[in-house]
Amino acid sequence: MHAITIPEPGGPEALVWAEVPDPVPGEGEVLVEVAAGAVNRADILQRQGFYDPPPGASPYPGLECSGRIAAIGTGVSGWAVGDEVCALLAGGGYAEKVAVPAGQLLPVPKGVGLTQAAALPEVVCTVWSNVFMVAHLRPGETLLVHGGSSGIGTMAIQLAKAVGARVAVTAGTRQKLEQCARLGADILVNYREQDFVAEVRKATGGAGADVILDNMGAKYLDRNVQTLAVNGRLAIIGMQGGVKGELNIGALLRKRAAISATSLRARPPEEKAAIVAAVREHVWPLIDGGHVRPVIDREVPMPDAAAAHRVVEESGHVGKVLLVTP
Repeated sequence: MHAITIPEPGGPEALVWAEVPDPVPGEGEVLVEVAAGAVNRADILQRQGFYDPPPGASPYPGLECSGRIAAIGTGVSGWAVGDEVCALLAGGGYAEKVAVPAGQLLPVPKGVGLTQAAALPEVVCTVWSNVFMVAHLRPGETLLVHGGSSGIGTMAIQLAKAVGARVAVTAGTRQKLEQCARLGADILVNYREQDFVAEVRKATGGAGADVILDNMGAKYLDRNVQTLAVNGRLAIIGMQGGVKGELNIGALLRKRAAISATSLRARPPEEKAAIVAAVREHVWPLIDGGHVRPVIDREVPMPDAAAAHRVVEESGHVGKVLLVTP
């Protein structure tokens, strides 16, 4: 088969489409013939040499894919060769084939094409596990999503609205904010021109956000705490703004607030399987019913993954950028 390899860390040109050995599904795994993968920020970090795959994972980038089951390993039930699926991966989505633990498979939802389904697993599992399983967003509460036009942001808006929450977003352009509004966002903040702390407080009558989904990390830590409502919950899922910040514990105590920080890739398979099962139970009916949809900016041939990485690094997209196998 062919896969995108990274002979040496570097810029987008470090991604090389090369012939590599076929993966073999082990016990409890299936082999998926990949129709498409999707680009995530973690892939860019891996390409740059800052985010190695966890032990035992495929060395190739790609944290999600869609395709058809080509073979089934021992100990797998409930799936058959030929089933159309999408999958949460620890790596290997930038390839023509990938071995996947069966617990990380999802059926392609109704009304979503096989290629387009590659946009779902990573973002849906990230949003559901952080916003709902950890931060427990409830109907009537306010969710603030940083990077509202990203793949994760566009999914978070839709899922929060589906459960009856109010949504605030930050984005860097008027066009991106308009797209967030079309998905249901209620409070729109241009972070280049406005202070999200002041804007969210004003829009909530001084209360603040009950839940914040943050991809920035250190840069926004203090301001996020300022923005939290009493009993608010801050869920940190990224470090685009740095890894070390100063925390005002007094402010946190006064608000009886909580901070969580999670990653998905390095979790053990049983934890990922539990998240995938929750997503299938709670989110898949929303997608099947047409209430939630993946937002896809463009599709790029997988051998041209470098071009897709440039788009994502320049933040010139809304939603997901997909890599389609030849």
